[in-house]
Amino acid sequence: MTPTAYIIILIFVEVMVFALGFWLGKKHSPKMANEENKEDGKEKDTEKISLIERQAEGKKRNMEAVLGLLETQGKLTNNLIEQMLGISDATAERYLQELEKEGKARQVGTVGRDVFYEKI
Repeated sequence: MTPTAYIIILIFVEVMVFALGFWLGKKHSPKMANEENKEDGKEKDTEKISLIERQAEGKKRNMEAVLGLLETQGKLTNNLIEQMLGISDATAERYLQELEKEGKARQVGTVGRDVFYEKI
């Protein structure tokens, strides 16, 4: 065989390997899998529900932990809750506001580092 024939065969093999990799990548991508599930009428809502349920359970546990901290510590700051529960500033603030609306805690102070929450 001539050197040109070897180059042509090598290029052909590389193109085939690339095409196979591309095809497999598309076949197993999450987007394609969702489209296939929709076509089959078997969309998996159970995964979404279980995620929502897990998030709700996590929130419930965190809210109970905040109430427990309020009972034991007396005064809580947003930063302390963030550190103790490993949650974001916004999440800690939402939890405290929710407890305030439920009448389980109250905010003392209005702005800055002097703000804390206590159990009612």
